[in-house]
Amino acid sequence: MKLQTEPLDWRDGDVPVSRRFDDPYFSLDNGLEETRYVFLTGNDLPARFRDGFHIAELGFGTGLNLLATLDLWRSSQQTGTLHFTSFEAFPMQPDDMIRAQQAFPDLAPIANELAPYWANGARKFILPDLQFTLVEGDARETLNNMPTPADAWFLDGFAPAKNPELWEPELLSLVAQKTAPHGTAATYTAAGHVRRALDAAGLKTTRVPGFGRKRHMTIARKAS
Repeated sequence: MKLQTEPLDWRDGDVPVSRRFDDPYFSLDNGLEETRYVFLTGNDLPARFRDGFHIAELGFGTGLNLLATLDLWRSSQQTGTLHFTSFEAFPMQPDDMIRAQQAFPDLAPIANELAPYWANGARKFILPDLQFTLVEGDARETLNNMPTPADAWFLDGFAPAKNPELWEPELLSLVAQKTAPHGTAATYTAAGHVRRALDAAGLKTTRVPGFGRKRHMTIARKAS
C-alpha cells in the first residue's frame, strides 16, 4: 500500500488510536453501538434500503461502519446489492484492521468473510450482496470522481479540531453535490462550523442527541 498510517497505539488492548490525529478510531464506550446509532439510525436505515442503495463514507478507518452496515443489510433481509464507497487518505495496515475488527464479536462472521480481501490489499470487490470500493488519497482530490451520487453519507473523519481537512466547507459542498435527491448524511460531530457548511451546501441539518457521553450529533437531508 502506498499510503498508510504510521504505527498505531492500542488502548485497552483493542482500541486503535491514530498517532497522526491523536484520536481513537471508534468510541471507547461501545464502538459498534455508536456506529449503529450515529450512522445507521442517523440515516434512517434500514427503512430506506433498496436494491442498489449507495452509501459513501469519509474515513474508512477500521472498516467497522462497513461491517455494521452489511450486517444490518443482511439481518433486515434485504435483496439485491448494497453499494459502499469509502474515501481514506491513510489506510490501516491489513493486520491492524483485522485486529481492530476482532473487538466486535457480533460482527465476527462478516469480519472473517472479508478478512482475506484486506489481507490481499483489495480496494474493490464484489459479493452477491455487496459492491465495495475503497478510494485511497485525499478526498478533496478524489471525491469529484465518484460516478454515482450517494443515497446516504457517513461523515466519519477524525474530530474536526484534529482532522480539519475532512470538514472543510469546500469538501462538504462537494459531498452535497454528490448526494442523490432526498439523500441524507450523518455524523457524530455537532460542531457549528460543520453544520453551517452543510447548510450552505444545500443539506438541511438538524442537531439531535448524540451517542453516550456526546451531547449532540448532526443529521442532514437533501431536499432535491
